[in-house]
Amino acid sequence: MDTRPEDARLPYYEDPSPGSGTLPARAWYATSDAARLSLDGPWAFRLSATAEGADTAFTQDGADTTDWQEVTVPGHWVLQGHGAPAYTNVRYPFPIDPPRVPTENPTGDHRRVFDLPERWPTDGEAVLRFDGVESCARVWLNGRELGTFQGSRLPHEFAVGDLLRREGNVLAVRVHQWSAGSYLEDQDMWWLPGIFRDVTLLHRPEQAAADFFVHAGYDHTTGQGTLRVDCVPGGRVTVPELGLDLPTGEERSLPVEPWTAETPRLYQAELATEGERIPLRVGFRTLTLEDGLFKANGRRVLFRGVNRHEFHPETGRALDLETMRRDILLMKQHNINAVRTSHYPPHPAFLDLCDELGLWVIDECDLETHGFCELEDWRGNPVADDRFTPALLDRARRMVERDKNHPSVVIWSLGNECGSGPGLGVMSAWIRERDPSRAVHYENDRAYPDSDFYSRMYASHAEVELIGRRAEEPLPDPRADARRRALPFILCEYAHAMGNGPGGLSDYQRLFETHERLQGGFVWEWIDHGLPKRTEDGKTYFAYGGDFGEELHDGNFVCDGLLFPDRTPSPGLVEYKKVIEPVHITGDPANGTVTLTNGHDFTDLSHLTFTWTYAIEGEHVAEGELKVPALAPGASAELALPEHPESDLSGEAVWTVRATLARTLPWAAEGHLVAWGQLPVPGTATPPERRRGTGALVAPARADEGIALGPGVFDPASGALTRLGGLAIDAPPRLDVWRAPTDNDLGAPWQSDARHGVRWQEIGLHRMRHRVDAVDADGASLTVRTRVAPAASDLGLLTDYRWTATEDELRLTVTVTPQGDWPCPLPRLGLLLGLPATFGQVTWFGGGPGEAYPDTRAASALGRYELPVDAMQTPYVRPQENGARADVRWAELRTDGGTGLRVTADPEPFWLTARRWTSGQLHAAEHTPDLVPGDTVWVTLDHAQHGIGSQSCGPGPLPQYHLNAAPARFSLAFSEVKGA
Repeated sequence: MDTRPEDARLPYYEDPSPGSGTLPARAWYATSDAARLSLDGPWAFRLSATAEGADTAFTQDGADTTDWQEVTVPGHWVLQGHGAPAYTNVRYPFPIDPPRVPTENPTGDHRRVFDLPERWPTDGEAVLRFDGVESCARVWLNGRELGTFQGSRLPHEFAVGDLLRREGNVLAVRVHQWSAGSYLEDQDMWWLPGIFRDVTLLHRPEQAAADFFVHAGYDHTTGQGTLRVDCVPGGRVTVPELGLDLPTGEERSLPVEPWTAETPRLYQAELATEGERIPLRVGFRTLTLEDGLFKANGRRVLFRGVNRHEFHPETGRALDLETMRRDILLMKQHNINAVRTSHYPPHPAFLDLCDELGLWVIDECDLETHGFCELEDWRGNPVADDRFTPALLDRARRMVERDKNHPSVVIWSLGNECGSGPGLGVMSAWIRERDPSRAVHYENDRAYPDSDFYSRMYASHAEVELIGRRAEEPLPDPRADARRRALPFILCEYAHAMGNGPGGLSDYQRLFETHERLQGGFVWEWIDHGLPKRTEDGKTYFAYGGDFGEELHDGNFVCDGLLFPDRTPSPGLVEYKKVIEPVHITGDPANGTVTLTNGHDFTDLSHLTFTWTYAIEGEHVAEGELKVPALAPGASAELALPEHPESDLSGEAVWTVRATLARTLPWAAEGHLVAWGQLPVPGTATPPERRRGTGALVAPARADEGIALGPGVFDPASGALTRLGGLAIDAPPRLDVWRAPTDNDLGAPWQSDARHGVRWQEIGLHRMRHRVDAVDADGASLTVRTRVAPAASDLGLLTDYRWTATEDELRLTVTVTPQGDWPCPLPRLGLLLGLPATFGQVTWFGGGPGEAYPDTRAASALGRYELPVDAMQTPYVRPQENGARADVRWAELRTDGGTGLRVTADPEPFWLTARRWTSGQLHAAEHTPDLVPGDTVWVTLDHAQHGIGSQSCGPGPLPQYHLNAAPARFSLAFSEVKGA
């Protein structure tokens, strides 16, 4: 006989309903003249292995907590020495049997004893507010149970006025890691239980505002703003700057400046009831869906966005105000104008900052049930289970009511990756009735019955282009297809920023700017979720899934952000800034002109200063200011460049035009770089024969050390270069095609497309063998004929090295002919050589300052750069191929004494990489401390590189960035650099 309990008899933490005892949801605001008491700080803490594993005596006065530990609230107990974090992307880390959870259910009892401030009022009510608890809480105050709640990233309040006493209040909270609500919170992040947002006691005077809703529209045709504030109970609203003083519930129109993400104009206001005064910041703006487009204040918006999880490496999802501000400043400084709060509402203070500093926000509900996709047809999915519908509606209501007064919030999102089901329709219907002023978003139901957007994740460039032309594959239902075809399109996730990458950003952006329907996208994601750990010898590194003993985990898939965990911008963020810059700088230097196009949606260019510099071979020659009219959004102007500045220098010349802030703004200082463009001057590139050096060719000759050719000495048996002038060559130049696969090279297991990094290893490109077939000293050249091939394969690369020389320079031409039917592109094609470890300083003329690859090179600027070898590495959380510099004309690797090797393009530029470990060691490393510098600096001089793409979750490199196995020929010149 089945004796399992019916749902009605389940414990509260397995009850699919949202909880009991809490007050109705209402608007959040940071401050008012009503008293408040923060209960953040140290709390007594006890951890139990099961939900019922400890008694509830801790809720009473005088409870014995001498054996308890202490945790900081806000915080997660697993990041404070109690248990361990765990990471999964899709799969639930417990059996799927909703709403039941395992008996092994880590449960944290929290206790805080507090006194009321001396001047705490005695009238009215008091409310105890929890802004975020994961995943289920049961609350007592002074021995009386207040209720229970689920919905981790949402606020919950209890009325407690009749329970408070002046001294010795005992607040007790039992928090369960797993609950029925956990089935709604499968959001691709660390599982981190605890009271991780603020706990606050709020005085609610008689006649205080129970709730209020600010309606502030803007008519772009008249410049009129219309304000109405609904409030219970009624009161008055004043906006001194506008001379407004009106009763709540009444509407008034007058001229205003509108709020946009580019111009976040806020008016200071006050809402006053008989019991409370609340400061407001009002932003006037109107959102519409018309002509198949999403518009703000009458204009199409182009989202240059990111998805943002809340994360800090030390405190997890418990973020302080300074960290939130730092995130937004970094976004603004990198030209990002929008954020999707994946996949839950953020701390409400973050939205205050978005209002103030200017970001478009898609506010996403605390909802994801992705793990049900592991079951056939999403069997048991809560959004299609009536038992969970009240919880779904409660989550939607708490999000909207909390955040409804933020002008930055322009779209409500029902949640993420929940499949489809009627519960989503209930949420959408309630939101539309409560707030018809905003659009609603949901991606995971491809018929989009509940969404105002055609939204996709990781769609290929080809698919996005079809959608832009409204020529996408039709839906089977003609009515649903017609509706979808009329919707504006966004990529709510694209460009998976995991490890080295993402690639293809420029190609997406061209589509967004070409097709009006394509209203941009949101890169996945903002920050790597690496947690700090130490090796036994004290080296710090960032850990990921599996590093904390998890039975089930998804590895470093949690490290897929544009920021490293310490909030250092990655090369991907630098690239994204360049790709989405709001001013386009092109031109025709042959005719002496530069063309500027204003890519802003709302603002002219009056806030920017434009300057030019002129450089030859990377050496600064002259600079000046460029007078640019205040172009309207979308407008262009062609301007004359100055006459070429006079200089004694000769060589490749380039104009660089920069747009910088003309004055300090709240998010960046005067002079901050917003956009830039380079215009190479035709006819100035140094001819190969001049770049190489001059002198007559010399013939190879037998010598005691081997074969002498100019400054080089070669091994007569292998043809390997052993010395160049006074420089010993640790490892001679030879063909290299292997790179330590990036996360994007390896792809994702569920993808059907070719995952090139996997094929490279299957073929054996990481274990190539080199066979010398002939060493011929003939006339003025030394030719070494080889075959380079992987073990256990008949594929091969016939590789000939032809060396020639002058008295002081070696020149090498490499010819490569593939053999066999190569089933995939090559990772790279170039030369690898090893130099002594003392060659630790690199100077180059080419692309920089950071790394670049064929489809991640928009931010690579031509110039002369100098870095230590160690600084040329990119410390991806999981080590992988990194650090290439593009378009290199020449490079020098030197010792501290100035002795060095110079490599010169002959004539095509090359890709330069230098590191203190081999690609094999890089590939074998799992964390950064695994990379131990050796006695050799390994230098790769690549003729070509394979693209990066976004295949860790999205599409791979576009075909034009594939390095297909094909006949190739390239040349380089080598010379010794003498020390001082």
